[in-house]
Amino acid sequence: MKSLTVGALQLPTLGMNATRLEFYLKNAKERGARLILLGEYVLNHFFLELRSMPRSMVKEQSRKHLELLKKLADEYDVVFVAPLIRVRKKRYVKSIARVCAKKVRYYDQQILIPYPHWNEEAFFANPVAPLEDPFVFKVDGFKVAVMGGYELHFDPFWQAVDRHKVDLVLLPTASTFGSHNRWRELIKSRAFIHGVYILRANRLGEYSDGENQWRFYGDSMLVDPDGNVEMMLEDRESMLVEPVEKERVKTHRKEWLFQTALKRRGAL
Repeated sequence: MKSLTVGALQLPTLGMNATRLEFYLKNAKERGARLILLGEYVLNHFFLELRSMPRSMVKEQSRKHLELLKKLADEYDVVFVAPLIRVRKKRYVKSIARVCAKKVRYYDQQILIPYPHWNEEAFFANPVAPLEDPFVFKVDGFKVAVMGGYELHFDPFWQAVDRHKVDLVLLPTASTFGSHNRWRELIKSRAFIHGVYILRANRLGEYSDGENQWRFYGDSMLVDPDGNVEMMLEDRESMLVEPVEKERVKTHRKEWLFQTALKRRGAL
């Protein structure tokens, strides 16, 4: 049975010191991991903290972490998927990097949170533009899609998941404000409806602006195509390493025929 072992690191912001990454990576590699996901605002600080940091420091932080991920990807033969803040024309861009030993590709998040207390859309330079498909790539014969955590809520990204016959969706998040149950149910529902595995990595840590208190609570998880939680982490620093199986995806789609019904009606 074709399988791919994946990992999710549940961490707070690493700052300029990322030596803990190698500790976890050695363990993940011993367990056969080929793909490692990090949460949002782990390689960089939370976006509200960036306002008081020199842009040069943020740029150097991203550069240093990217070089380390490339080195570790080469040494341990793994693929990293990690949110990363980039600087473009003196503005910040919220991206997700796929890091292999010799190549880095970026997905710039297309829909950002626009709320008054959490306005990423106003802070970052990511354009408001017609939507494109999420980033899709292959690892050991598995089709993998990447989308920003907030993008989970929007149907066009999931229509693309169906069109590309994706097996696994990677979802880096920075969820807070006691939203545990809502995120769990959303992820389980999306996994079941679209017949995919979903691997979520949610960050840890706290931030206060004097009025609001952000507590990033973990809850990183792997959900299977039937909407069952295969593994879930709690609220402390830790790592999830689990296999995903191609046959589970195929079986779900044959049994439930959701994609078949759309194809017969010209909707897919």
